[in-house]
Amino acid sequence: MLVHICCSVDSDYFIKKLRQTYPNEPLLAYFYDPNIHPYSEYLLRFSDVKRSCKKLGVPLICGEYDYESWLSGTKGLENEPEKGKRCEYCFDFRVNQSAKKAIELGESTITTTLLMSPKKNFNQLENSLKSVSERYGLKYLAIDFRKGGGTSEQFNNAKKEKLYHQNYCGCLYALNAQRSQNEAWELISPLGAQTQPASIKSRLKLYKKVRKCEKLKQDYELNRVKILNYRLKNARLSFDGVVMDSYFLFYSYINKGFTRFNAIENKNIFYGKDEVWLVSLTHFNHLANFNYKSVRELIYSPPKLKAELHIRKKLCGKNSLNPIIILDKILSAKCEIQIDSVLFHSSVEKLKVKNHKF
Repeated sequence: MLVHICCSVDSDYFIKKLRQTYPNEPLLAYFYDPNIHPYSEYLLRFSDVKRSCKKLGVPLICGEYDYESWLSGTKGLENEPEKGKRCEYCFDFRVNQSAKKAIELGESTITTTLLMSPKKNFNQLENSLKSVSERYGLKYLAIDFRKGGGTSEQFNNAKKEKLYHQNYCGCLYALNAQRSQNEAWELISPLGAQTQPASIKSRLKLYKKVRKCEKLKQDYELNRVKILNYRLKNARLSFDGVVMDSYFLFYSYINKGFTRFNAIENKNIFYGKDEVWLVSLTHFNHLANFNYKSVRELIYSPPKLKAELHIRKKLCGKNSLNPIIILDKILSAKCEIQIDSVLFHSSVEKLKVKNHKF
């Protein structure tokens, strides 16, 4: 039987239940999900599915990430609600390719772990499996393991197995709809590719460490903690109307988003209005033993966030929100600062290994 895989939380439990129900049926896992966006999220989900299938001893094949093909079929369906026509199209698209792969590999039956998802319409999935199977002359399995407390067991299993539990369905449209009141931060990356808290990049790194722990047979815990998170959308600083290269440290925040004052030339730090700290690049390099030649270099190749936050702590304290702005030179001029930054709470996972914390 070829089992289309969507994510580890659904697939791990679904495959276990399949084995209990059909103990003599060989299973082949097929991860085919070009709907997942962005690509980094796709890699993260596949990585955890791979980890799960390896533990279960189930062979896994990864399909092509043909996102453009999937996307072209969504035209006119962009504003469809969850469980609407766009979801029907998405199911058909993935189940159809799964059927083709089953025929290619000599499998006679197909199913999908999407049947396990509490956010998906079971009837839509069953209809998709039925119509595609009839088209290709295959058998299909549409079994509802959600009934009788299955969903609760599934989430307990995910917690026990320390699986990556994504916080949105997967596609661009669902993400935007789910984040209607907030920014879809999963789609935004900083210019300098710095790894920021609760980003997909940070989750990729976390689960890479998880796999390392399991390989080394180390006991570990994954615990959720709430943090004050931050994102800088855009910012600029000008001296006498001339925009300067400037680097705004993480957590730089001005409530009004704008301030102006008269700056005075300084080789190290100038303290401005609204708790602004202007810091020269020379002093910045001295504080952390960096060797940046220009602020432009700093913008495109920033230090790791941990190092940047250490500098903030040195300057004005660990929990400070002062706008700290790095400049090539601090000039005597009329200084204007515009900053669009956001503070918000995030739930993030922390990895603890015995007495060591990553």
